[in-house]
Amino acid sequence: MGKIQRLDDRLIDKIAAGEVVERPASVVKELVENALDAGARRIEVFVEEGGLSRITVRDDGEGMDRDDCRLAFERHATSKLARERDLFRIRTLGFRGEALPSIAAVSRVVLTSAPRGAAAGTRVTVEGGRLLTVEDAPARTGTEVTVRDLFYNTPARLKHLKSVHTELGHITDCVTRFALARPDIAFAYAHNKSRLLATPGDGALKHAAAAVYGHQTAKHLVPVRAESLDFRLTGLVGRPEVSRASRGYISVFVNGRYVKNASLLRAVLDGYRTLLPVHRYPIAILHLEMDPELVDVNVHPAKLEVRFGKEDALLALIRDAVGDALAGEVLIPAPTKPARPAHPRAEQVAMRWGALDAARRIGADVAREAAALFASSGSPSADADPPSTDGARPNDEGAPPEAPDAAQHTEAPSQADAPAHAHDAGTQPDPAPDAAAEANPAGSTRPFPELHLIGQLHGTYILAQNPDGLFLIDQHAAQERVWFEAILRAYAEEPLRVQPLLVPHTVELPPAEAEALRQRLDELRRLRLDVEPFGPHAFAVRAHPHWFPHGEEAAWAEHLIRLVLTHPHVDEAALRQHLAASRACKAAIKANRYLTREEMEALLADLAQCRMPYTCPHGRPVIVHVTTYELEKWFKRVM
Repeated sequence: MGKIQRLDDRLIDKIAAGEVVERPASVVKELVENALDAGARRIEVFVEEGGLSRITVRDDGEGMDRDDCRLAFERHATSKLARERDLFRIRTLGFRGEALPSIAAVSRVVLTSAPRGAAAGTRVTVEGGRLLTVEDAPARTGTEVTVRDLFYNTPARLKHLKSVHTELGHITDCVTRFALARPDIAFAYAHNKSRLLATPGDGALKHAAAAVYGHQTAKHLVPVRAESLDFRLTGLVGRPEVSRASRGYISVFVNGRYVKNASLLRAVLDGYRTLLPVHRYPIAILHLEMDPELVDVNVHPAKLEVRFGKEDALLALIRDAVGDALAGEVLIPAPTKPARPAHPRAEQVAMRWGALDAARRIGADVAREAAALFASSGSPSADADPPSTDGARPNDEGAPPEAPDAAQHTEAPSQADAPAHAHDAGTQPDPAPDAAAEANPAGSTRPFPELHLIGQLHGTYILAQNPDGLFLIDQHAAQERVWFEAILRAYAEEPLRVQPLLVPHTVELPPAEAEALRQRLDELRRLRLDVEPFGPHAFAVRAHPHWFPHGEEAAWAEHLIRLVLTHPHVDEAALRQHLAASRACKAAIKANRYLTREEMEALLADLAQCRMPYTCPHGRPVIVHVTTYELEKWFKRVM
């Protein structure tokens, strides 16, 4: 007798369950997807003990008759695919026909269902993959599935589950993603009879977001909308003041399905470039619609990972849409309550931006000086170290970012670091975007507040006022932003050139890296770095981009080679932005420097002309607003 033998069907189901059912949240995900595919308008999720004891999902969808109720527990039995070509035009959340049999193989399941108008429903009981009973049930339209004692017959799987609190967090994250994916459906979610989430199901994404994140946070979400020939994007993105410490608050849905994709995450973060400090991430809820043939969801049984056709165009659409949405916002933290109308003093009204033409302005020649700064060969204060990646936001003082946030290499948020979203009531306070767009104030429609200068505090902060209250401006961050945008304009106005080297620079690499680099020489040429083989394991750098800092050409060339070896796509514009941020930081006014009134007025005028005047290039705030109402509360003028 041969050694190879067919496996028992129940053993096959248990093996399949290992891929489909990883933890209680996986059960909730599969059952809610079935409810959505059944056309439900209301879905209720009840769990006990973090889903380890009981999970119930109830919907008001189309329901199933007796034959379908039995067939639903058969492996690879589904109503969502009929022919092979359907696999390439999937419009449902589920399609494999694996969920129910996989769940039933490792738990005790009771399914009750009835189609609309039926005289009686059907109840099916399955335990450990064995069909126990099929009987009549009340004719309640829709389906209810109760799963008890998950992994009771696979003790090794049960032993590796986390605490009730951890498993509940994963379930909560799963349910809230569905609520954000389908704001047109009412969700109710409870744990141990305690309600954790309820959404109205009125179709308004902002209302669903308010139910998930809290009303205060929802007030800081900005609408996003963009469309191309192949893609349509809608959603909400958070203002910088409600940023979080985790990527888990970025939710991207493709044709209604929550997906994890590192490139999509990078595109969202690129839209926030220079608006967030290092290690801070936005809240984003983005809905993408596209032809099903442009997305492959059949990558993994969990159906979270996807692949895209026309990915570059999609990423550019997301990046630009997020950036444009934020560019139209005043990103100074809004007052907590409306400020009381105030009547400014006569001398305050007299000073307006138009009256500053005669004043000496710090930045009058800033564009010319910026161009000279970049063309200079002897400005050590303007030199910068190469950044560690092309996609990371530059950190303080132009130093390389500590944690590599690699170009097109960011990991998507995992379930492990995903937050429990329910009732999260607020927080405490491409390639990269084109340089010309980043630095072009003419295209900005952002209303910058009209400010009236008061004076200076500690030689570091400029104080200004208007009828809405008091404004404090960090003078270093403000001029850093002014210089940054001026330098980028100088770059944009100057054609991209290649600078030949009189004496080629030689780079030696280990054999494996040398062979890999030979396959990436075209990528280096795209970045305007002319590199040729120069022996078995050596390469000669014969020309470099003109924007490499003078005296550091060799270091930047080697750095660019390392990036090309370690990242699939290197973003030259992001590298230039890092250099511009570093030089702007070093050239800007420092703290503890006292300015004349004319210098402060000039700096405020220059700041008002910036495309993004609210943060420095490293994402730190430039301006802080204390409302008139808050001031009056401090002095007990209002109670």
